[in-house]
Amino acid sequence: MTPAPGPSTRCSGVVAKPRSTRAAAQVVLNVPETRVTRLENGLRVASEDSGLSTCTGTKKRSQLDLELEIENMGAHLNAYTSREQTVYYAKAFSKDLPRAVEILADIIQNSTLGEAEIERERGVILREMQEVETNLQEVVFDYLHATAYQNTALGRTILGPTENIKSINRKDLVDYITTHYKGPRIVLAAAGGVSHDELLELAKFHFGDSLSTYKGETPALPPCKFTGSEIRVRDDKMPLAHLAIAVEAVGWAHPDTICLMVANTLIGNWDRSFGGGMNLSSKLAQLTCHGNLCHSFQSFNTCYTDTGLWGIYMVCEPATVADMLHVVQKEWIRLCTSVTESEVARAKNLLKTNMLLQLDGSTPICEDIGRQMLCYNRRIPIPELEARVDAVNAETIREVCSKYIYDKSPAIAAVGPIEQLPDFNRIRSNMCWLRN
Repeated sequence: MTPAPGPSTRCSGVVAKPRSTRAAAQVVLNVPETRVTRLENGLRVASEDSGLSTCTGTKKRSQLDLELEIENMGAHLNAYTSREQTVYYAKAFSKDLPRAVEILADIIQNSTLGEAEIERERGVILREMQEVETNLQEVVFDYLHATAYQNTALGRTILGPTENIKSINRKDLVDYITTHYKGPRIVLAAAGGVSHDELLELAKFHFGDSLSTYKGETPALPPCKFTGSEIRVRDDKMPLAHLAIAVEAVGWAHPDTICLMVANTLIGNWDRSFGGGMNLSSKLAQLTCHGNLCHSFQSFNTCYTDTGLWGIYMVCEPATVADMLHVVQKEWIRLCTSVTESEVARAKNLLKTNMLLQLDGSTPICEDIGRQMLCYNRRIPIPELEARVDAVNAETIREVCSKYIYDKSPAIAAVGPIEQLPDFNRIRSNMCWLRN
């Protein structure tokens, strides 16, 4: 997703659309408007009223009181953290919107952060770390970030090092909240059966006077420089090799983001459990299936505020690691040189479908509103997003892929029996034209 305007398109003839296509277009146009209001302290209030019966969106309450109140409301309350954002969310009936907003405000602004609670949560996080270490895909992506963004904030894991978790105290948490929980950094988003005017009044009451703002400009994020490099963790006792290779991409708001999303869809994903065999639409999936080169692969385009990672994660037998990587790089070079219009048209249709499927329900819509408000300071309408995807063609894919993939130094993370993984310099040299 990106706010860059795409070129206008024109056609030489008129084609009648099937009724189902007309109906789908009508549904897209009838998506409720996302209303946005900014409070004086910089906090943004954004909502989408779809008329549903549910909406998403301490010192006053003990932990037991909070749990009982949420249970009695029949609501859900949770929180999660990514590398750039922290989300607190509640899902409740529309009639309980005032209580849901008040509970979220109470959690954000009045958490007691008691020593006993911190100790209990410390144990929870350490157990979560052990669970993450058993998920090899998570491990590989943490290594990938660590090598791609060395000595920067994005190179750190979300949970952080064990020594920090064991030593963090109440003062650290209070200092963090005081420094970062400011009005301009926060978005109150809601979707479902919610009135924007009601939400705005609730935001003014619970956040208007209590949240402070910055005296000057909001501090800029520290730059995160990409470094082409590698991390290898060889363990020949493991049955399969897990590896990821990526190049530096762009942030959410960059004009080339949509093209890279289409290119990512062109590479696609594949697993041995998929049917289709040689009839799969992804060229890489066809080659992988024909040569039995891997157990699975998954392309990714991870965007952050000012940078991103575009690449592929794969799980291979030890003997096929080099062949699989060779085929992947060859396919990347093909995107830069000879991708066809028919392939791009298929990828665009698939990308638009996936975008709409990700907005199935008030919870993902609410998360999408909040993220887009933080990334773009507005919610991009679906018709505008579709128009930008439609503006991409084979020529723009070749240009953008040549800009970010061709002859660029990649970041590589590999875990397992990786003896057959080629030397980094050889992998780097294969990022330009590969001959058969």
